[in-house]
Formats: sequence, structure tokens, C-alpha cells
Amino acid sequence: MDSGIYLEKHNGVGYIMINRPKANCYEINFMKEMISCIHGAENHQDIKVIVLKSALEKFFSAGADIKVFQANSVEQNKILVTHAQKVATLLSESPKVTIAAINGHALGGGLELAMACDIRLGSDKPYLLGLPEIKLGLIPGNGGSQRLIRLINRTRALELLLTGDTFDGQEAYELGLFSQLYPKDEFDTAVTAYAEKLAKGPAQAMSAIKKCVNQGIELSLKEGLALEDQLVDPLYDSEDAKEGLRSFLERRDPQFK
Repeated sequence: MDSGIYLEKHNGVGYIMINRPKANCYEINFMKEMISCIHGAENHQDIKVIVLKSALEKFFSAGADIKVFQANSVEQNKILVTHAQKVATLLSESPKVTIAAINGHALGGGLELAMACDIRLGSDKPYLLGLPEIKLGLIPGNGGSQRLIRLINRTRALELLLTGDTFDGQEAYELGLFSQLYPKDEFDTAVTAYAEKLAKGPAQAMSAIKKCVNQGIELSLKEGLALEDQLVDPLYDSEDAKEGLRSFLERRDPQFK
């Protein structure tokens, strides 16, 4: 079955494109192909940044395909959730920087997919975001509750989880869920420029920073400082560090590998 997920590469950026009309809803094949694309991007040495992007005009992703979910057995749905959780873990723990480019509705598992990424970029056109699982008598099952409380104010996160209410891109930006909010007509160009700028950076150091932040936030300050010390040591003698120092002294832009 064609899941509508594919990987494109441009200038050091791997774009995982989601194209499953009408709403990029996911089922088991969607998640299997997503896993394959993430592995493909990670194994490609020229890719430093991974961007999740929708090929649809109105949706980033509306989450699980409710018709499929309802028709599945409980066991089948557990397998689907396990695959969705694996995708989220791969995105959050990837040594490469992961970005969600949100230019349409991101609901339920779709928002959970975006929150698993390191950075979220949004457009200012009208669309909705939210975790409406409570309205189905459920709670988020792909990390939504735990990631939301780590990304925005705890009280507001709790409120959104309890009510299932939606919010727009402007509020997502104000809450800190979006790092940038671009005009809709400039969104694609802005996302490309943002991702390609990061892709010019030193891959080993960027990976170390990601690990410092994601692991360090769960540690005491003392443990976090020890982690930072552990991760910076191998960088001192790296080719990228040598190039960085050399370019600084030569007053030119660094050409990292």
C-alpha cells in the first residue's frame, strides 16, 4: 500500500514529505514508511537536518485515521500506537536536528508528531492545533501529554489536555510551541532558508547540543554540567572545530563537513 510518505534531499536537508489526502491521517503503513524515511535520512551523510512537511494545503496531519482505528481490533490499534511511539522517539532522539514545518491543521497524533521534533515552524494562515483525545474518552498516547508540559506553561498545557480545545498558530507562537511564525506567502521559502542555514553548521557539535538540551533538562545542574563536559571533550580535536577556529582567524565563513 502506498502510504504517501517519501524523502527528498536538497542542500543538506532531508524533507520527509507527507502526502495522504485528505488530511494526512495515519495508519500502520504510514508509520512504517515514516520509520523507513527517518532511517534513510539518518543514514545519509549529507543530510544534517530533517524536516517534516505536508504536501497538502490544509493539513499538516489530523492524526490517526479514525475510521481505520474504529475498524481495527484492540490489538491492531496497540500495534499502530507502538509504531507511532517509535516514530516520535526516532525524531526526538535522532542525532540530526528535526523540524516540523506546520502550514495546516495539526491535531491529535499530528500535533504529537510535530512535538516530537526539535523545532516547530508555523505559518500565520488560519488553521487549528490541539490534542482532542479527551473528547473521545482517551488521552494522548504518543507522548502528547509529556511533551506538551515540557514545551509550554504547565497550567496552560493541562487546560488544553483536559478540554481538548484547539488553538491557532499565533497562540502556538506566543506559547513557545512554535519557534518562528512566518507569513503564509513566505512560508516555504522561509522554512527552506531556516533549515539550510542549520545544515551549514557542524554536525557533530549540533548533535552534542541536542543531546545536552534533551537529556540535560531531566538532570540536576551538576549532572547536566557533567554531561556537557563529557560531550564537549571529543569536539576539541574534531575537524569542524579546527575549521571553525581557522575560519575565525582568517575572517571568513566556516566550511564545515
